Amino acid sequence: MEDTPQKSPAPEQVILRMTSIGKSFLGVRVLRGIDLSATAGEVHAVVGENGAGKSTLMKILAGVHQPDEGTVEIGGETRSFAHPVEAQRAGVAIIYQEFNLLPERTVADNVFLGREPTRRGLLDRAAMDAATSRLLDELDEHSFGPRDMVKDLSVAQQQVVEIVKALSVDARIVVMDEPTAALAEHEVELLYRLIRRLQGRGIAVLYISHRLREVFDLADRVTVLKDGAHVATVRTSDVTTAALVKMMVGRELDAYFPPRADEAVIGEPLLTLRDAGNGKLDGIDLDLRAGEIVGIAGLQGSGRSSLAKAIFGAEPFTRGEITPTRPANVREGVAAGIGLVTEDRKAEGLVLNQSVRDNALLVTRAIGRGGRSHRSTAAVAALLEKVRLRPPRQETEVKYLSGGNQQKVVLAKWLTLAPKVLLFDEPTRGVDVGAKAAIHDLMRELADTGTAILMISSELPELIGMSDRIVVLRDGRVAGHLPAGATEEAVMALAAGAAGAAA
Repeated sequence: MEDTPQKSPAPEQVILRMTSIGKSFLGVRVLRGIDLSATAGEVHAVVGENGAGKSTLMKILAGVHQPDEGTVEIGGETRSFAHPVEAQRAGVAIIYQEFNLLPERTVADNVFLGREPTRRGLLDRAAMDAATSRLLDELDEHSFGPRDMVKDLSVAQQQVVEIVKALSVDARIVVMDEPTAALAEHEVELLYRLIRRLQGRGIAVLYISHRLREVFDLADRVTVLKDGAHVATVRTSDVTTAALVKMMVGRELDAYFPPRADEAVIGEPLLTLRDAGNGKLDGIDLDLRAGEIVGIAGLQGSGRSSLAKAIFGAEPFTRGEITPTRPANVREGVAAGIGLVTEDRKAEGLVLNQSVRDNALLVTRAIGRGGRSHRSTAAVAALLEKVRLRPPRQETEVKYLSGGNQQKVVLAKWLTLAPKVLLFDEPTRGVDVGAKAAIHDLMRELADTGTAILMISSELPELIGMSDRIVVLRDGRVAGHLPAGATEEAVMALAAGAAGAAA
């Protein structure tokens, strides 16, 4: 991240101390002996694989759950919260990955929801708007105002509203749960600046993220949890990425981005686009070759997701030459052997109330392919083994799985098709490092066996580490091509249209 402000040493005033926290649900131990502290003005990252206990620990702090053992101290005072409102009054604010906002209400309405100021028994909207404006000024946020409707704001702006809500209740501790999961690269810079301002106010920030780059950019200290236990708390300046990953997953990740196998070769194009376009794309020239991973880079709105949907047939091309086939709809795309791992797995990739088995068989059932033997319990088990998914039962409803395991079910669904071309839109968004490694391994295995892969990713290290070459989009057109191992600066220069960027 360019121009990232340098972290200053955290003051020694302890704002939060959680000691020996334990919690069980239905006799299952999910937390045991967890210690966590935070000081005024500190960013303290909390990391671990899905299921490590991060969310449960934060919900105890927020008053959603009560601990079975241990103590919570805020400002040196032992506290016990029976309800989230009590935690809020004690100065604890949590910004969840899925925002808690009312889209049909104004910014000010959301900031003061349930705490609206009154005058002579009537809502004092002027006071509410003025207070919201002051808080926005403190954050140097002027792209929207208190009277704007939340539904009209971008995701990054809605996140600002959540932060303003925290400031409005004089929060001393702000918890951020995967705050960049839905942000574009340039919006992450805004979040970084906002966090620095929170630090400047002496607020302790607990930062939960699977993106280790952000942890090292922002955090003064990092606490690692694994299987509900406290592994270590270290200063980020005293640990490497490799060492942190090993603490999280309990093993070395020698090949964070697996290389192409020595015997693997890049073959002939399985799909060719020439001067292809529709209402969102124009003049696209692209070859997807057997055995190759092509990375697609670009800023939000550049046309990355539109490209994947057009190839798949969801938003079909209306002009240009596309060979060997131009799918006019999704069914034609699937019939042509093209699969799409969508950006939003919950809304577009899965049926959350159905089982792992039913989701894994969605594609074959939809197109009527695969006999009874392909749908047997053993066949599905082999498929789930291939994607490294080992749920308790095939009948487990997908909504109960972690984000990483849900993504593996999406992959299993497409593997039943034996796709010639597989399109990945943000393949590891919101998954932990262990699941990321499994997904990366599977992508490389598919490429090594002849599948053509197109991968869209907002994480530049992932894009560069996984791609055999990179195509950069800008304003719905190809801005340039870059070889494997290109620098982040080169990618961003093309994406942003910087002067002197080579096309």
